[in-house]
Amino acid sequence: MSTAGTLASLAAGTVAAAATGLGYAAGVERRHWTLRRVELPVLEPGARRLRILHLSDFHLTPGQLSKIRWIAALDALEPDLVINTGDNLAHPDAVPGVLAALGPLLDRPGAFVFGSNDYYGPTAKNPARYLRRSDTRRRHGEPLPWSDLRAAFREHGWVDATHTREQLTVDGRTVRVAGVDDPHLHRDRYPRIAGYDPDADLRLGLTHSPEPRVLDGFAADGYDLVLAGHTHGGQLRLPGYGAIVTNCGIDRSRARGVSRWGSHLRLHVSAGLGTSPYAPVRFACPPEASLLTLVPRPTGAATGRGAPAHATTGVG
Repeated sequence: MSTAGTLASLAAGTVAAAATGLGYAAGVERRHWTLRRVELPVLEPGARRLRILHLSDFHLTPGQLSKIRWIAALDALEPDLVINTGDNLAHPDAVPGVLAALGPLLDRPGAFVFGSNDYYGPTAKNPARYLRRSDTRRRHGEPLPWSDLRAAFREHGWVDATHTREQLTVDGRTVRVAGVDDPHLHRDRYPRIAGYDPDADLRLGLTHSPEPRVLDGFAADGYDLVLAGHTHGGQLRLPGYGAIVTNCGIDRSRARGVSRWGSHLRLHVSAGLGTSPYAPVRFACPPEASLLTLVPRPTGAATGRGAPAHATTGVG
């Protein structure tokens, strides 16, 4: 075969492989609903286990029946507490679908904060912009009915943790829950919730985007666990490399799963269950919900207030 023929064959093979990968990412993996199970040693020695269902980033649009059915079935896990870290909506008519998806989970103890795609709809963007971390330009889509969703959550007894410190009784334990509005939109006001709660059995922080400035605040105030979303786990991950970008200030190793932040705090970042309608692909990063089983720390493990830190090796 001539050199020109060889190059043509290679080009054709590359195009075919790319098309196959794109077809898998758009047609298969983004609907491969996955339950991630994680055990976290954050409770005091001798404490009973506590199970938290962490949900995030539905980005729901009307007609996504498979996603709705899968989320609703998670009630069979019988979690003690349900946490939702935002970006539920991707369409003005999506509130009924979100409520149908959560279904009986709304009857369990729950708390939430919102993300940018609860407030504003998605917009068409050049995908290459997402890969440039220095590009901070944003264009908001149409306003979404976040206030209707908040009202429905609150009517079912879920706690809106935005810029407030609330006390919940969960399985007989005192859980202090506090959260901030979406740092991705620079709406976070951590000083409003600053402070240490010495009498809580569990100190739980919520944020949609896991920005370091917010995580430092939670760590300094002695929180045990912070739950976040936003990153989609990178959405596109390369085998052996991981997330390409995080779309926020944390490093790539923390884009999905569990890591330490300081000497005491654990961070769990959900890869979420959706995508923007304008970028409906996932690769090596299936949509997920997480069942977090909290267990006692090993005897002699560090307790008390944590110190802010950015370079601790991930543990999940």
